[in-house]
Amino acid sequence: MSDGPEPTENISGGSEGGGIADVFDPGEADNRVEEVVDRLGELYWQKTYGGQDAFICLVRTVLSQNTSDVASQPAHDDLLGKYDEDDADLAESLAHAEHAELADTIRSAGLYNQKADVLIEAGEEVLANYGSATDFDRFVTEEESSEVRQALLDMNGVGPKTADCVLLFSGGQAGVFPVDTHVHRIYRRLGIAPADADHEEVREVLEREVPAEKCGFGHTASIQFGREYCSARKPACLDGPEACPMSDLCEQVGVDSESKDVVDPAEAD
Repeated sequence: MSDGPEPTENISGGSEGGGIADVFDPGEADNRVEEVVDRLGELYWQKTYGGQDAFICLVRTVLSQNTSDVASQPAHDDLLGKYDEDDADLAESLAHAEHAELADTIRSAGLYNQKADVLIEAGEEVLANYGSATDFDRFVTEEESSEVRQALLDMNGVGPKTADCVLLFSGGQAGVFPVDTHVHRIYRRLGIAPADADHEEVREVLEREVPAEKCGFGHTASIQFGREYCSARKPACLDGPEACPMSDLCEQVGVDSESKDVVDPAEAD
């Protein structure tokens, strides 16, 4: 395991919820994408996946949609402080929440009216189909990942990234590689996924090529790499190949080091 810096926040949820300890053993990569993930594992390492309460994880991921952790974390904390009482089921609390009050509680997350709609509907659906947040958590952790993923996708406002984050961080499912904006950008810029691939097509490439046991930390490490090195507008490679630890594995699709022009890979010539 690398002695290098870890992300400042363990977004896997850590061991507090009974998470599943993982082991990083890069070995010898079978392909370029696995080599990328192995190198990311040397840069960043998060030790535990799974263990988060599934409904809380769903709420947290909905709040994080189209915003930063800095904005969504206070909304998450305020929501739990108001609705996650010791003697109440969170799904029931949200199902019966007054829309304007919930929207005001999560205002810092942005799109608060829309997200309040999604959270109230999610609470109603969990109560109707599973009975409680506890039973929903049991469903997520015990049933087949394909069945869980489809059930999540059938919820209003839940897309592939949200569903996959619940599978990974609550269910501890191996072989799940959620694709957010960072992952979507990085693996097309690297030339691993087609330049015009959508989020689902990138996910299919990654889950096919990356060993199941490496998908979890591959996701979280890719996010950290995107924040520190491979940003949308000013990737580190603009300062020369020595500035990026992935330069020898990257095709720099959409990045012109000479002109300093950076475009989305789908717009590259």
